[in-house]
Amino acid sequence: MIKAPKIEYASVDELLLDPTNPRLGRRNAATTVKQAMVLDLMKDWTLDELATSFIENGFWPQEALIVVSEKIYGKIQLVVVEGNRRLAALKCMKDAFDGNPISSKWKQLMADSKLDAEFFENIPYIKVSSRKDVSAYLGFRHVTGIKEWNPAEKAQYIAKLIDEEGMSYEEVRKKIGSKAPTVRQHYISYRLLLQMDEVEDIDVGLVEDKFSVLYLSLRTTGVRNYLSINAMAEPKEAACPVAKDNLEKLSNFSRWLFGDNKTPPLFTDSRNVDAFGKMLESEDAVEYLEQTESPRFEMAYRKTGLGEENLIAYITSADDNVQLSLQEAHLHKNSKKLEKAVQRLKNDVLQLISIFPSVAKELKEELEG
Repeated sequence: MIKAPKIEYASVDELLLDPTNPRLGRRNAATTVKQAMVLDLMKDWTLDELATSFIENGFWPQEALIVVSEKIYGKIQLVVVEGNRRLAALKCMKDAFDGNPISSKWKQLMADSKLDAEFFENIPYIKVSSRKDVSAYLGFRHVTGIKEWNPAEKAQYIAKLIDEEGMSYEEVRKKIGSKAPTVRQHYISYRLLLQMDEVEDIDVGLVEDKFSVLYLSLRTTGVRNYLSINAMAEPKEAACPVAKDNLEKLSNFSRWLFGDNKTPPLFTDSRNVDAFGKMLESEDAVEYLEQTESPRFEMAYRKTGLGEENLIAYITSADDNVQLSLQEAHLHKNSKKLEKAVQRLKNDVLQLISIFPSVAKELKEELEG
């Protein structure tokens, strides 16, 4: 029979924020980051909303933090692995209570409260034996559950499970309640980010700020083929997604998609990611992109030949709609609104026909005959 977890209590000062929390960002999360810096990184996480709730309702046992006892900053301490945002709010409240508010807002917040010092001495927590024991819960809750992380945080967490805990895609899938292809794509995307960080002429900061665009781009056949990325790679192969002899192409890809200190990206609307992937499937478009110092999205798109395909689709769709209209138009031949719509259609069709001399000639002969 599984025992219910035991709730214990500690003061706010005895509980430490997790300096390795993925939400701090890849460059900030490390065991060496001091508590003051961790709290500073978290101060904009709408902590005041939590503080208001604690002031009005208290901090109940069902909100207990989950902690591990581990060595940090040279000694064994209680580190929170679930509930860092709650603890950060409590620490900001404590600072304001002690006369050291981080802002006037926090000063006023605590001035209006009726809390006493005892409140900060009895914070409920549940201690687990290791981070591994809580990883499944955290994975489901944050990656696919009620408190979803953004794509970069998801990918970093998944990579941690695979790289540090040796899990397979399938094992991660089971732990976080996701799908294996999604787990694989997050992992490959994150490993690609780390690889880009090692390429000298890539501004990885620009890439990291738009990680979701990187993630989406890897769903396109064009991007995967251009970079020779195996979308089905197992972790060992996926750890270094792009081969060394393709690093120049990786630099090109990064410059086109994210820009650098000299040139802006080809586009800024993420809805164009699929079109970008199509560009990389076209030899003419790739040649234009690679040989032009400041290529333009519109020009590269034209070279894919997709413009012609889209036009054919537009006209075919218009013809289908006209055929549907013919079935009932005679029933509304006295409608002025319908007549106006037909007039507009006539003007547009005549203008379109004038672009094609053979069609215009054929129409003229039909009208004269």
